[in-house]
Amino acid sequence: MIIKIVNNKQALAGLVMIALVSLVAATAPLIVPNDPHKIDILNRFLSANAQYPLGTDQLGRCVLSRLLLGASYSLGIAVPTLMALGGIGLILGTSAAYLGGRLERAFLIICDLFMAFPSLVIVLSLVGALGQGIPSIVVAVMFSLWAWYAKVVWSYACLEKSKDYILACIIAGCNYRRIIFRHLIPNLFPQFLVYLSTGMASMIIMISGFSFLGLGFESGTPEWGAMLNEARASFYSHPTFVLYPGLCILLTAAGFNLFGEALRDIISPEEVSE
Repeated sequence: MIIKIVNNKQALAGLVMIALVSLVAATAPLIVPNDPHKIDILNRFLSANAQYPLGTDQLGRCVLSRLLLGASYSLGIAVPTLMALGGIGLILGTSAAYLGGRLERAFLIICDLFMAFPSLVIVLSLVGALGQGIPSIVVAVMFSLWAWYAKVVWSYACLEKSKDYILACIIAGCNYRRIIFRHLIPNLFPQFLVYLSTGMASMIIMISGFSFLGLGFESGTPEWGAMLNEARASFYSHPTFVLYPGLCILLTAAGFNLFGEALRDIISPEEVSE
């Protein structure tokens, strides 16, 4: 698998982009040239210089420092949220698909109910009830998207449970827990990993979109979507304030999409040939 990824130019390009953004996110508090929260009205709208490599914004804050710290916010929220969604989806989806019966019917009905409502409506309602803050946005996103991930896993598990090795496990006397956790989940996980990789791009865009709308983040938070929102007022006079965070979102999402699509080609080449 690793050799195939290294030999695939698209996967390697996506992996390099993901690695760079992850490295920046992990080391951002250490490498920022200035305090990203410091307001200096006397130094508003400074052009690029030695102290402020990308200049300052409308409040005199270092643009580069805020962009670097924005990676920590975007990935720091998106990665744990997606991992939690993936875990919930794997357990609920495989259990419903394998056990079947009334449990499966109830699972599908509940999933359809959640999927019938737009994610934005659910997030708006929950953030309004829970209040502002990163925990609120994480809970709201998980509550609005868990059904999508669980149903994708259910579709994978329905195909997987009909294979001969599952029948062999049943004949060998394996209980349902062993079949689900030791056989079903490990065998469908590579396919689900592709969905998670491309889902990471969607998650980053979604979180940036919510922060652009002012949901879940306090005013002044150095998050890419929030920076886009703040830059609207000075778009015509300083368009680069919109360009920088927009490029960060684009390149990060593109990295995960490139890697996810290449991983799909490697894991399921038959889908590509079709």
